[in-house]
Amino acid sequence: MTLPATTLQIRSLVSRDGQLTLSLAEEAIAQPAAHEVIVRVEAAPMNPSDLGLLFGAADLRTAKASGTASRPVVTADVPEAALKSMAGRLDQSMQVGNEGAGVVVAAGASPEAQALLGKTVAALGGAMYTQYRTIAAAQCMPLAEGQTPAEGASAFVNPLTALGMVETMRREGHKALVHTAAASNLGQMLNRICLQDGIPLVNIVRKKEQEDILRGLGAKYVCNATSPTFMQDLTDALVATGATLAFDAIGGGKLAGQILTCMEAALNKTATEYSRYGSSTHKQVYIYGGLDRGPTEFTRGFGMTWGMGGWLLFPFLQKIGPEGAAKLKARVAAELKTTFASHYTAELSLVEALDLAQIAVYSRHATGEKALLNPNK
Repeated sequence: MTLPATTLQIRSLVSRDGQLTLSLAEEAIAQPAAHEVIVRVEAAPMNPSDLGLLFGAADLRTAKASGTASRPVVTADVPEAALKSMAGRLDQSMQVGNEGAGVVVAAGASPEAQALLGKTVAALGGAMYTQYRTIAAAQCMPLAEGQTPAEGASAFVNPLTALGMVETMRREGHKALVHTAAASNLGQMLNRICLQDGIPLVNIVRKKEQEDILRGLGAKYVCNATSPTFMQDLTDALVATGATLAFDAIGGGKLAGQILTCMEAALNKTATEYSRYGSSTHKQVYIYGGLDRGPTEFTRGFGMTWGMGGWLLFPFLQKIGPEGAAKLKARVAAELKTTFASHYTAELSLVEALDLAQIAVYSRHATGEKALLNPNK
């Protein structure tokens, strides 16, 4: 096929005077080096991590539309208090989209690049909210015959995050997991992994319909954080599973501290002697998301042997090295249509992604309302 000279892509800019600007930029398509390919992007998920870069800390209630029908522009105010946390990106036009999938339409001279020509691939490399992406062949994963770009679009971030949680559990000597916002696409994948691998998993949700989703998958332990018996329900589930490791997608609020408190209470139920320092078993909560942007609040009622910190996929992959990452990716490729299947409720073009009505829907991070971007729609 004849390639166009330029590609259209979504850009996000936060200015020093506190304004977010979303726009479509036309850029020259970079010709591939020997080890690179050009992917015609046909699917890219709108994950929370992507939306974090797309919107920054803007108050979307202030969003306004301008521009033209084919080149929309969205602006919104960024609270002054949030600007310090984004100092590293101020006044920079940022490319968006961690991952995506499409067809390789041009390739460099290397055998690795040439082998992908004409193939449908998933790709992880950033800047995927674009019609054409020049990227290293090593950052692409060929999809099996019959697998579509939509099926492969989320082949990296959520699957590798879920597998990374399990691998972290094993490496740190825990035997069970706790997960919040557990009915998400990622949470459903984690449930399928744990059911297959025989790992006890405690799921924390906020709505009855989310409970129903997980129980329909076969989840045994589901706790509703809005229930008046939540703390007791969670403690009972922790006694049953022995979970001392949690991954929290919420970040702000009291939930991370409540999990540690219940872990301590569960351990104390089987304690044989009293210690004023609490249980000697290490309890760990990793915050890996920020669905609640407020401060993390906790009351230290869980002894002295605990940890609360951050966890991100890409530093984890660097930690386990290429061989470890390759094993995880091989499992994803083999189970892409089963364990790691993703579901979307909307397919948006680049222009539609900058429509205020669409933004109001997909920015909510609502369970079951994940959007898929198709830059070539």
